[in-house]
Amino acid sequence: MSLAVAKQYAQALADLVFAADSTTTAAQVAGELRAVEELTGVSAELRTILLSPAVPPARKRALMARLTEPLGLSRAVRNFLFVVIDRRRIALLGAIREAFERLVDEREGIVRAQVRTASELRPEHRARLEEALERLTGKRVRSEYVLDEELLGGLVLRLGSTVYDGSLRGRLEALGRRLAE
Repeated sequence: MSLAVAKQYAQALADLVFAADSTTTAAQVAGELRAVEELTGVSAELRTILLSPAVPPARKRALMARLTEPLGLSRAVRNFLFVVIDRRRIALLGAIREAFERLVDEREGIVRAQVRTASELRPEHRARLEEALERLTGKRVRSEYVLDEELLGGLVLRLGSTVYDGSLRGRLEALGRRLAE
């Protein structure tokens, strides 16, 4: 349920950002949301105040305005945060940001890929992999690289909902299945 709610808020924010009269960019909004998320995540006391139904929304908005002033938030993000606070959805801020970034990627024709490897890939290998993925998908690719200590070698690639297992373990298991046949 909360994921669906986060998507609704993200959709509203994306519509605002992509409107013809928008003065902010999607990258700017995503960065500002990340900064606010980091700010609210550093203090358990602050989170308690923001999540408490006993603290009136006006006090929460005033606190958020004062804390985020040094960040120089755009008017759109500041007002969006106030709506999120008023509707008691501040706990969903991280999920909203993630959903917003996915929506922006979709609208800009970017596909996300997660690459799990046993060891760090060199920059030239990353570049070649991303070029191959762009040829495969016909879209720009935004890759996230994750070190996975359980992999013996090779890599596991998640592209959307499709998983490509090029790991040593995956290859050994495939070989074992073929030999068993």
